[in-house]
Amino acid sequence: MRYGSWTFVADVVAALDCGSNSTRLLIADATGATLVREMNITRLSQGVDAAGSLLPAAMERTFEVLRHYRDACDSAGVTRGLLVATSAVRDASNQLEFLDGARDIVGFEAKILRGDEEAAFSFDGATKELGEAAVATMIVDVGGGSTELAVKVDGTLASYSMQLGCVRVSERALGRGVVSAASDAAARSMIEAELDRAFAAAPALHDVVAKVRLVGLAGTVATLAQLDAGLAVYDRDVVHGRELARATVQYWRDLLAKETPGERLLHPGMVVGREDVLVAGLYVLDAVMERFKVDVLLSSENDILDGIASSLLRL
Repeated sequence: MRYGSWTFVADVVAALDCGSNSTRLLIADATGATLVREMNITRLSQGVDAAGSLLPAAMERTFEVLRHYRDACDSAGVTRGLLVATSAVRDASNQLEFLDGARDIVGFEAKILRGDEEAAFSFDGATKELGEAAVATMIVDVGGGSTELAVKVDGTLASYSMQLGCVRVSERALGRGVVSAASDAAARSMIEAELDRAFAAAPALHDVVAKVRLVGLAGTVATLAQLDAGLAVYDRDVVHGRELARATVQYWRDLLAKETPGERLLHPGMVVGREDVLVAGLYVLDAVMERFKVDVLLSSENDILDGIASSLLRL
């Protein structure tokens, strides 16, 4: 933009999230308006629990998507950006190899977020457009490798990153196909133990039991909202802000647990790449709702990407 003898460059920012199950991009203009939002299933965390490192094939799948995102950034005229990596990369012995490769591809800063940083970005992104409520607002971000809980109590953000996610619980306890009684028990035990750790580490969580507005974000919640609505084609206006009862979480968890991944794909709304791990995410979601005595959660399509973009625009 030119004004007199001065030339102004409009700020366009990019936020990229390399998660355990998906790799996502948000490009926003100087007003915060979304220009591009995209998600691809890359399963970066494949085998991390067992091997302790990122598999070459998983890294390459993610790098291929990042090359596509770099092209999108160039086309949109991105001036600044930040790429973040979360649970899968946090847990990997070859994390620096991945970060260096990702940074070379996208051409701007790449960093691993601590659990509390991930929770803070997610909270900011998910709540920035929400109105006031009579009770505190808490976010639950069910990812592939971790689940973030974050709530503001007396103006201070309390958070905890649980070592639970749809991929991690699937690999460690539940499996990917029809759920057996033994797998069901193992998953429930794993999830309850991690919730106990969350409450011990973040005492403020006790203060909001039975008096919190719960906002759910990320792929597990979005896919559940699509299934609940019977959406064969994604529609953000239907998914974002949709109220989901705990009974709905339990209905889909129990139904899908009896099916093979192939059978799950027949349901309108099931996202390809989530059919083998969604059930585990629903186990986590139901356990969180039970622990906090919440009957309904609000689905949010605003998430960590929105929080990162907002932080870039505040610089």
